[in-house]
Amino acid sequence: MDLFTTPFDDDKLHEECGVFGIYGHDEAAALAALGLHALQHRGQEAAGIVSHDGRHFHSHKAMGKVGDSFSSEEVINSLKGSAAVGHNRYATTGGTVIRNVQPIFADLANGGLAVAHNGNLTNAATLRKQLVSKGAYSSRPWTRR
Repeated sequence: MDLFTTPFDDDKLHEECGVFGIYGHDEAAALAALGLHALQHRGQEAAGIVSHDGRHFHSHKAMGKVGDSFSSEEVINSLKGSAAVGHNRYATTGGTVIRNVQPIFADLANGGLAVAHNGNLTNAATLRKQLVSKGAYSSRPWTRR
């Protein structure tokens, strides 16, 4: 340890996205929205919530603050399920576009997966090449259906 440092030398804002998850509550999406609101200081560019009702994923993502996107009863009611994960975006990489708003989710042959992360995948290109070579998904660019 350096003799000229204090425990407070690193006491500064660390800008990173906000992530919130909840499981086992009938109003998971509403609680996730409240959690994201409390974490709004962690990212104000965009917000998203993915919920799961035991069979299907439900998603809502929007640019802007949580209160602007998740205060509508219609939006919250569309996010059915007792599990939800939410994300506030603080962009450190990638453009300011809806495509980059998390959480991301996928319906897979044996179930599905929803993920929100805080940080950057610095080896994303390498991981993609490995997944394509193993047949995990196509090498074609992502397209919207």
